[in-house]
Amino acid sequence: MRRTRVLTAVLALAAGLLTGGPPALAADAPEPAGALAADSYTWKNARVDGGGFVPGIVFNRTERNLAYARTDIGGAYRWQEATKSWTPLLDSVGWDDWGHTGVVSLASDSADPDRVYAAVGTYTNDWDPGNGAVLRSGDRGATWRKAALPFKLGGNMPGRGMGERLAVDPNRNSVLYLGAPSGNGLWRSTDSGASWSEVTSFPNPGNYAQDPGDTSGYASDNQGVVWVTFDESTGTSGSATRTVYVGVADKENAVYRSTDAGATWQRIAGQPTGYLAHKGVLDAESGHLYLAYSDTGGPYDGGKGRLYRYATATGTWTDISPVAEADTHYGFSGLTVDRQNPGTVMATAYSSWWPDTQIFRSTDGGGTWTQAWRYTSYPDRENRYTMDVSSSPWLTWGATPSPPEQTPKLGWMTEALEIDPFDPDRMMYGTGATVYGTENLGNWDAGSTFTIEPMVRGLEETAVNDLVSPPSGAPLISALGDVGGFRHTDLTKVPAMMFTQPNFTSTTSLDFAESNPGTVVRAGNLDSGPHIAFSTDNGANWFAGTDPAGVSGGGTVAAAADGSRFVWSPQGAGVHHATGFGTSWSASSGIPAGAVVESDRVDPKTFYGFKSGRFYVSTDGGATFTASSATGLPGGDSVRFKALPGAKGDVWLAGGASDGAYGLWHSTDSGASFTKLSGVAEADTIGFGKAAPGASYQTLFTSAKIDGVRGIFRSTDRGTSWTRVNDDAHQWGWTGAAITGDPRVYGRVYVATNGRGVVYGDTSDTGGGTGPDPEPSGACAVTYRITHQWPDGFQADVRVTNTGTSAWNGWSLNWSFADGQKISQLWNASHGQSGPAVTVRNTGWNGTVAAGSSAAFGFTASRSAANTRPTAFRLGEKACTVS
Repeated sequence: MRRTRVLTAVLALAAGLLTGGPPALAADAPEPAGALAADSYTWKNARVDGGGFVPGIVFNRTERNLAYARTDIGGAYRWQEATKSWTPLLDSVGWDDWGHTGVVSLASDSADPDRVYAAVGTYTNDWDPGNGAVLRSGDRGATWRKAALPFKLGGNMPGRGMGERLAVDPNRNSVLYLGAPSGNGLWRSTDSGASWSEVTSFPNPGNYAQDPGDTSGYASDNQGVVWVTFDESTGTSGSATRTVYVGVADKENAVYRSTDAGATWQRIAGQPTGYLAHKGVLDAESGHLYLAYSDTGGPYDGGKGRLYRYATATGTWTDISPVAEADTHYGFSGLTVDRQNPGTVMATAYSSWWPDTQIFRSTDGGGTWTQAWRYTSYPDRENRYTMDVSSSPWLTWGATPSPPEQTPKLGWMTEALEIDPFDPDRMMYGTGATVYGTENLGNWDAGSTFTIEPMVRGLEETAVNDLVSPPSGAPLISALGDVGGFRHTDLTKVPAMMFTQPNFTSTTSLDFAESNPGTVVRAGNLDSGPHIAFSTDNGANWFAGTDPAGVSGGGTVAAAADGSRFVWSPQGAGVHHATGFGTSWSASSGIPAGAVVESDRVDPKTFYGFKSGRFYVSTDGGATFTASSATGLPGGDSVRFKALPGAKGDVWLAGGASDGAYGLWHSTDSGASFTKLSGVAEADTIGFGKAAPGASYQTLFTSAKIDGVRGIFRSTDRGTSWTRVNDDAHQWGWTGAAITGDPRVYGRVYVATNGRGVVYGDTSDTGGGTGPDPEPSGACAVTYRITHQWPDGFQADVRVTNTGTSAWNGWSLNWSFADGQKISQLWNASHGQSGPAVTVRNTGWNGTVAAGSSAAFGFTASRSAANTRPTAFRLGEKACTVS
């Protein structure tokens, strides 16, 4: 929902999907890699499908089915029509550039559909220490190059749903414009995004801030220049478009125009005032510029709004709002036109939180409107649509609201709305939790219902605060921002529901009883209600605890090894302890408020704490703590530590900051003393997994910097040596919140990301516990189709069909390239390549292929001048027919 988003990454740094290879991000001056031991891992997402705000959806105007989505903190995605899913494009963003996972704008080049651009940066205040950048790709996001900017961009700032701020000239595609925040004005590139300079003739950098008095710099930032739209009819191919419209965050001067390709600019006369223009969409066929206005910048707020139509030929402004201003309690933002049917326009009431968002549609240029739902007799309502959320059932939130509210809701924060330019029956729109869409939109005008369903598979956008993998029960339980968290009994399937009773807006901490894994505790944030909950069935069902006085947030919580007692360090109150399930809490002594707390995994009366460089130990169930005499630990509070299962007093501590102690420490005497590991320069998380074959000590996992390289590392020898298990294509920005191995599967690691959900990796050394390569029986047929090609690369789709008589339960497809082609990214399957030989294996969700059915995947690859198609494919040991 993101109404109150405070990111773990921001706090920590201020103090201090699909399988296959995702795209690589290449700076213009790439960094050398260190000489480290490395393992080949297959990476996937523990499926949630969505979970965050999608403020922008962009369709290419000249190629069917080419679409992109941007998220506020979780990167960008490309639509895969064959599988109706999204492929992540910015997993290669590394630790130092974590802010570049926030995408403030996207642009797809209609003159050259292989080109796509992303304006990246998460915060414009000091929460993000780095400047923004414009990333450019010539292979649809498979690889990127970066043009640094001299200012910050704010993918997670107020106003992020306005736009698009980034636009490609449709007639001269080497020209791009970028609207900047923070008073930095309008910027232009004339070399396809490689370099940028300010358009000094543009007269207005904007002046609107959500809250000018906000001392953090977050709500007080000038939201700046917010969208750019070209009138393609005023140019010819190869010549810059003459007429360009620009929206500015200024309630009195919101829209500007240039008629000389950006040389000079004028405020458009007669425009409405008192509002911000969130969107400006031009229908060149009719010559109408449609504008969606709100009295605030969004995405959460908005009290009044209007829709206007500007006739570019006559300069006439017409108020085409579907309701009177007095009847609005929301702003308008989502705005789209039907490119196949000029005059058809749609808009959203983006900030109508209650009872629901609203979508409006007109087929006569705004003369008359119909709406997605209406009241029959209040509070009863009639919907023009039906909703099918069976693929993401948690979107009901487990709620049972009273009319006129319904569940699932049509949405909220609906600032992205697009009709497919090639298919007027398809519409997609973003919400605070998912991407919804329909493929029978034409039913709207026919008077029958159309179906809305999630179109979000592959797009994972949760911020992860904590992770546990118990030795029995569900393999993964997660603590998430905004949607609370989930219990995954199958990593390849979307759980039916997030945690409820209570439903925290964000879960901040999780723990389970090591010797009694059915007992689980979670702490989190809630606007009103308890901040702690318990489960006795491994997280399947929950009941609320009771807060001690003064609690304002979840903090951290720890369960005794046998589940008999708990220690809780909530926000707003000091550390407390309780026997039983938190019906009566007592204050702990000897430990400061705000300390991070954990439990010993063997002794049920031993608990640990850390605060401001001091380690604390309790041996009486958390009633009293004593400060350890250990010295040399990190001085700040950016620290995470855990006790090893099965070994009393075995504690690992990670954390620190670049201006002080920073690294990984180990204690075998319950924290009385610690030894710093000399080979780990920086470490931010620590977790444990199943011991390696032949080893007696559990496997260690950490997000760290070792031998000069930032990454995810594994040690099977108590930290003596380390193996990097991720690679430069799999970095996910900031991964400092949590990490854990799986106690049942050697090599498996779960990594918390800040916006890309829970990613988990399996080692190729043992197959990640998934068994031998599948050997399906029966005949097969393969279709191999090159869909796009550019000078040094190409994209292909592959479909493998079961032409036998029995189902496959897992499959493995092999072929060899003849001309040195090398796969750089593959989606909807996992792959390996050794020289010319390629092996592609099913993912968990597409392994079963019934007789007569197919499985499909796609990939991008590099190539030389020749690009000969493979002519021989084998499914296991069986040859397939090829077409």
